[in-house]
Amino acid sequence: MNLAFFISRRYFLTLQKERFISVISLISGAGIAIGVMALIVVIAVMTGFDNDLRDKIIGVHPHIIIHSEEGIEDPENIRAQIRGLAGVEEVAPYVSGQAFLYFKDKVLSLNVKGVDPETEIRVTQIRDAMEGGRLDLPAGGIVLGKELASLLGLSMGDEVVLSSPVVGLNTPFRVSGIFHTGMYDYDLNLAFLNIKDAQDFFGVGSLVTQLGIRLDDPYGAPRVKKALSGILPGHLHGRTWMDINKNFFAALALEKLAMFIILTLIVLVACFNIVSTLIVMVVEKTKDIGILKAVGVSQGVIRKIFIGGGLIIGTGGILFGIIGGIVLCFLLKKYQFIQLPQDIYYIDRLPVAMRGIDVALIAGSALLICFLATIYPASKAARLVPADALRYE
Repeated sequence: MNLAFFISRRYFLTLQKERFISVISLISGAGIAIGVMALIVVIAVMTGFDNDLRDKIIGVHPHIIIHSEEGIEDPENIRAQIRGLAGVEEVAPYVSGQAFLYFKDKVLSLNVKGVDPETEIRVTQIRDAMEGGRLDLPAGGIVLGKELASLLGLSMGDEVVLSSPVVGLNTPFRVSGIFHTGMYDYDLNLAFLNIKDAQDFFGVGSLVTQLGIRLDDPYGAPRVKKALSGILPGHLHGRTWMDINKNFFAALALEKLAMFIILTLIVLVACFNIVSTLIVMVVEKTKDIGILKAVGVSQGVIRKIFIGGGLIIGTGGILFGIIGGIVLCFLLKKYQFIQLPQDIYYIDRLPVAMRGIDVALIAGSALLICFLATIYPASKAARLVPADALRYE
């Protein structure tokens, strides 16, 4: 057995006589465990938010949107060209615009989207989000979000009036479906019409204003967008789901990094206790250090003894923190006992997604901090002169 490890184990795992040092060691390990556990849980929750919102966005939005201010002429020809690109599964036409919705004495501004139901279900997963009715969209039918229907007190079969601020046309529609995506803004501010009704309502004739593209790999959107620039007319512009939500995901990533740094400070503070433990140990074991050096043990071995002792305390805390973090993440995911206000957080539950790479990064960072905390006291012990250590013994 390695001499440094053997002595470290004897010093730091059998401290019955040095009860004060034992208490400090336990406090140090507990502090590290709490810090690691908090890091694992918080990072898992933030990763869960990221994944959940990403899945919802990918599910209810096309992966790429082609749009034009003047409208898109001959959309069928352009759709055929786009379908010929590698990775493209389907292309759906849209007519999109703003309108006012009137119901009884209530009025609300919302985004109206005209879709072809048969094509739309192959581009987005909105059909899976239907809670009432279907996405058939008969002539004169409108499909609303659950939050909008709840706010206005609407139910299936109710008649509403849409007013276009551009055309100035007031048109009655009957609620034929209600969807619930779980994204508050989406469920509150969006309504679907049949594309023919939307063209008449917005007065665009046979034009469409957007084309939505579904890909076999959503993360291949930048590559397909680049390929589209070579076949589309100059007045058509493409935006990927990453472009549309770039600031949102950048904010999430920054927030995740900030939380990692802030919670790492808990581990850093706990590691100051390791420094205290080792310094006290150096004072308590001055005689032992002097004897070891007198019989020929090198400075390097003495340094390794105290570094090993600090790492024993730190590793114990890290292991307990990992176990506690994993257990707490499992409980949060299974029982979902924390509910969220959906109008603030877009979702009504606390999502948890624990990744091995995150746990490894947290454990590695904590272990590095523990190692750095041992350097000064270990060097102090290694520099002791045997004669000084044994002078008063």
